[in-house]
Amino acid sequence: MYPMLFGITFLDSEWLIGWFGSFVLIGVAAVIFVETGFIVLSFMPGDSLLFTVGLLTATGAVPFPIWITGIVVFIAAFSGDQLAYYIGRKAGPAVFSREQNRFFNPQNVERTNAFFAKHGGKSIIMARFLPVFRAFVPVAAGVGRMRYRTFVTFNVIGAFAWGVGLTLVGFFLGQIAFVAAYSEYFIIGIILLSGIPILTELTKATLANRRSRGQATVPEAVVPAELRE
Repeated sequence: MYPMLFGITFLDSEWLIGWFGSFVLIGVAAVIFVETGFIVLSFMPGDSLLFTVGLLTATGAVPFPIWITGIVVFIAAFSGDQLAYYIGRKAGPAVFSREQNRFFNPQNVERTNAFFAKHGGKSIIMARFLPVFRAFVPVAAGVGRMRYRTFVTFNVIGAFAWGVGLTLVGFFLGQIAFVAAYSEYFIIGIILLSGIPILTELTKATLANRRSRGQATVPEAVVPAELRE
């Protein structure tokens, strides 16, 4: 059973899309934007929502051409990361020095720093496919003062690869009767498959970081020097 908030089953993508009704694209865009833009809302179902809206566009349940859906999703995904970067730039290290609470886990900071240190700018793209960390990495880029133009370039690629890519996967698979009939299982499968490679790299980076450091990672140092202003 999915958690409820103000009567909204907010982790069930198919239910959410039905609840949005005629404003489905606005609703999907809002979820994608807040999930990527705000760390405290990084638990929202971005991956499954993208796949589901693509699948339901193919079946006709979402009454919009796929190209319109793709544009809306891209803008939302791009804007969310831009906001996260801006928050990192303005709030600075204070963003990553908060005490642990229901929505914020300092261990995610350590893992994000290790991931960023290993992959540099590419982590902006790679983290798109990893729930929770897709909200942490752009903030880390802002905290580390990654060059804005460099960040925007990686953000454009990441927003297209993740946002438009997962939507199109759902759209094309949704035209297959078997997939449409067992859509929930395919949604789960897509999430797991997209996360395995990133989780593997993330674990390696975290272990390597723990072996090499003698003290906690400093937030300003997460961005490699060649990418900083």
